[in-house]
Amino acid sequence: MNQFLLPSHLELQVLSVLWYSGPSTVAAVCESMPDGKERAYTTILTVLQNLEKKGHIHKEQSARAYVYEAAHPKNVVLAEVIEEFVLNAFGGRLSDAILALLATGVLSAEEKASIQALLNTTKTRAAKQPKGKVDTTKKSNADVEKKPLSAKKNAKARLKKWRSSHGLHWAET
Repeated sequence: MNQFLLPSHLELQVLSVLWYSGPSTVAAVCESMPDGKERAYTTILTVLQNLEKKGHIHKEQSARAYVYEAAHPKNVVLAEVIEEFVLNAFGGRLSDAILALLATGVLSAEEKASIQALLNTTKTRAAKQPKGKVDTTKKSNADVEKKPLSAKKNAKARLKKWRSSHGLHWAET
């Protein structure tokens, strides 16, 4: 993954507007904030300037106003954000995070079908992986056990192992 600072909560909202609405002016972002809170034009402008400094967006002059556009696809930025969230809130346990997210609301039929399709794809990938094949490029368990891991590294290792076992290969930090 590209090395950039993670966006704050407000910066993520602004990025979501740019991802879903496309290139936008400051005024358009102000009107489309997902949380519905009214914010000053200058507040959103400052957030956009901070995002530009962090490398998350770029701007182009268009007539009288600048138009801002996300510099990275949604999945690239969110993979890092989600990994940090799962690590910090659930100790790296992705299944616990998924269950907690699913418990927060009611899914539409379309959302259920989309999740089921993703689960089926994951099951298919996991079934296609050869069993018993040894990867000689990785350290053995004995090598790993010789050096104690910090709690954060241990959680990251568990998360990485779970993703790998389920055929999920997200960007590494």
